[in-house]
Amino acid sequence: MTEDSIIYIGSKPVMTYVMAVLTAFNQKGADGVVLKARGQAISTAVDVAEVCRNRFISGLSKPEIEIGTEELEGQDGGKRNVSTIAISMRKEEGEAKKPAKKKKDEE
Repeated sequence: MTEDSIIYIGSKPVMTYVMAVLTAFNQKGADGVVLKARGQAISTAVDVAEVCRNRFISGLSKPEIEIGTEELEGQDGGKRNVSTIAISMRKEEGEAKKPAKKKKDEE
């Protein structure tokens, strides 16, 4: 079994990270991708996971989500709590690579 690719989410557009996920899944032997984000980038990470799951890649199992808090030192020297998320996406067993199905209203 191969190690999952880790993609760190930041402030770039959603489709930039979607392309990174697609590239990671198309690499030989890759069966999983982990999206990691902190703070304001959490909403972007969720958007990336949903766009990948609903528009580009069918056959993904339900994502596993881990949430947490990191304690960082702020600019003023004080402690700050920053929320974190890790979204693990895996291919379902026995699923062939195929594009996501179009919804009837998109045809």
